[in-house]
Amino acid sequence: MPQRPTHLDPVAITALTATSCLGTGLRETYASLQSARSGLVPCKFETARLDTYIGQVRDVDDQPLPDKLARYSCRNNRLALLGLSQDSFMDATARAVARYGAHRVGLFLGTSTSGILEAEIAYRHRDPLTGLLPETFTYAESLDFYSVASFVRRLLGLEGPTAVVSTACSSSAKVFAMARRYINLGLIDAALVGGVDSLCLTTLYGFHSLQLTSTLPCRPFDAHRDGISIGEAAAFALLEVISASGDPGCLALLGVGESSDAYHISTPHPEGAGAREAMQAALDDAGLAPSAVDYINLHGTGTPSNDSAESMAVEAIFGSGTPCSSTKGASGHTLGAAGALEVVVSALAVTQGFMPAGLHCDTLDPTCHLNYLRVNRASAPRVALSNSLGFGGTNCSVLLGQLT
Repeated sequence: MPQRPTHLDPVAITALTATSCLGTGLRETYASLQSARSGLVPCKFETARLDTYIGQVRDVDDQPLPDKLARYSCRNNRLALLGLSQDSFMDATARAVARYGAHRVGLFLGTSTSGILEAEIAYRHRDPLTGLLPETFTYAESLDFYSVASFVRRLLGLEGPTAVVSTACSSSAKVFAMARRYINLGLIDAALVGGVDSLCLTTLYGFHSLQLTSTLPCRPFDAHRDGISIGEAAAFALLEVISASGDPGCLALLGVGESSDAYHISTPHPEGAGAREAMQAALDDAGLAPSAVDYINLHGTGTPSNDSAESMAVEAIFGSGTPCSSTKGASGHTLGAAGALEVVVSALAVTQGFMPAGLHCDTLDPTCHLNYLRVNRASAPRVALSNSLGFGGTNCSVLLGQLT
């Protein structure tokens, strides 16, 4: 068995794509961010009758799966296919397979909902006498967390190591760390990483029952914030080993920090201890000082406790000067896909030369001592940090920037 390296090298980020309520693909996503447009709308999803706003992706149900993969049909896998079909991402993956071999390209995805909606619909049609679910419902190809990875693996012909991470909101941030470890160990040369989470009644009613959903579009870090807006997304990145030449100027994954403070099943540590540990670990991993970070994409869900705790954690490491924002006021909280979506947003900030605004923050909470951006800033961050802080205290911070 290869020994774990004592130092992890950066890996190149050679392709990106994101699909959410902000748009289908990078062009629409970037246009929404640049125009400070929120994709949140009043909830009219399926049979849900809730006074809240959601971030729903258009045209998901019109996305047919290939005939040979029809058994994987569920909203989550249709959303995955819609996302993968943008920005020539599948072509980039095919080139990596041709370059390294299918067995040298890994697949690491995050999700927290998988095909729950398919199970909810099947439950409505169970046999009235036996209670059995319809024969058309297949657990392994829809509800199982591994379903999305199995689907993508077969869709793209990947044969490398494959895994699904489900650690709530940090799920698709942690896959960046996993893939980088595999590349640094020499087990693979490239990896498709990302996250897919789709709307379902369980999450909508579940967060509502926890009194965490807002009746307005969510307002991260606003003094009067009162909850989250749930969204859905499919976001992916292709990571590759950096060549001997060092690939100067390429976008790279510089470092990742993970922590598990296990403070509470659904409440963050009040002083953000786990978030602080994850951010410091990411800096240490990259060998960077806090002053090297030019922009922070905050987890910022819009709940009073989350934003307050994250603010204290950020201030403890970076002070109150580093520009930061939460883009969940635009996209909603896409749960298991949030990490990957917000890494892509941070990558757009680096490559397109802007820092996105945190929407719906009319009055910054005076207890949050942050340089919080309420309008876009036309300034290119050299290094960006993306925070993903999950239920149960599973936290992950991702650092990315251009190699010099």
